[in-house]
Amino acid sequence: MELRQLEYFMAVCEEMHFSRASEKLCTTQSNLSQQIKLLENEVGVPLFDRMGKRIALTDAGKVLLEQSRHVFSHIAYARDAIADMKNFQGGSLTIGVLPGDADLLFNALLITFHKTYPKITLSVLETTKIVEQVMSGAIDIGVTTTPPPDERMTVLPLFHEEFALAVPKDHLLAKKKSISFAELQHVKLVMFAPDHQIRQLISRYCQEEGFRLQPHIETTTLSSLISLVEQGIGGCVLPRLLLENLNDKDIALVSLVNPTPSQDICIVYRSDKYMGYAAQAFIDTLKTYIEAAIARTEQPSAHRVSI
Repeated sequence: MELRQLEYFMAVCEEMHFSRASEKLCTTQSNLSQQIKLLENEVGVPLFDRMGKRIALTDAGKVLLEQSRHVFSHIAYARDAIADMKNFQGGSLTIGVLPGDADLLFNALLITFHKTYPKITLSVLETTKIVEQVMSGAIDIGVTTTPPPDERMTVLPLFHEEFALAVPKDHLLAKKKSISFAELQHVKLVMFAPDHQIRQLISRYCQEEGFRLQPHIETTTLSSLISLVEQGIGGCVLPRLLLENLNDKDIALVSLVNPTPSQDICIVYRSDKYMGYAAQAFIDTLKTYIEAAIARTEQPSAHRVSI
């Protein structure tokens, strides 16, 4: 059984058409058919049911397809590992983050990372489809909320994130340490747009408490929200860690209780993808950065990063 035969077999499986598969492989249809026939002779059973011009995988074909994917995944892993050795301390990396999180995680982090690893090229993308893009290979590492379990993906806990109410320093609530979550319905708010991940999280909490948010202003950027709060336009529910590390003297933080909105943030990447020097360096740097950010807040509610 040759790798070329498995490659031809997988191409036919993807196209379910010998002619299109041969065009994709830049070979003749007769050569493709011959290689598939040799493969069937070797395994001793048909891999395709041929029904006129249509074909379908047999049960044996389905087994071989699944295992072939594993074979080529391991080959890609080995190729990446060897390339990483050749480019030791170099390489490139694409990181996916949720919209707005770059302001918390990546402004100072990118500077620190570049100074420490100047040969590594980084690309940071804000996206709401981190898990899907990690699985498709569009991004190498994602920083996101904890996804449902999937054996194809590795999940590394990063930190537990709680949310608080940010209000102008002269707001009536500015001197309060905390308010009940239900009191938000009586507060003039500015918030992210409804499709933003943070807005959706807070909206779910509101729904559970029996009311609906009606912000006076909605925007898509964190910087504009902070500016609106500073200017006294309204309050905003944002991650406590972010607000505390901003250390903005024009903004007061009010804890939300009963309940306290929260979520778990993690690092995700494909389990079958080789995590080379660049990826591991970034993960280690991010964990250290988050630990330092949490330590700076010196809040009892802050959770240490899981390493």
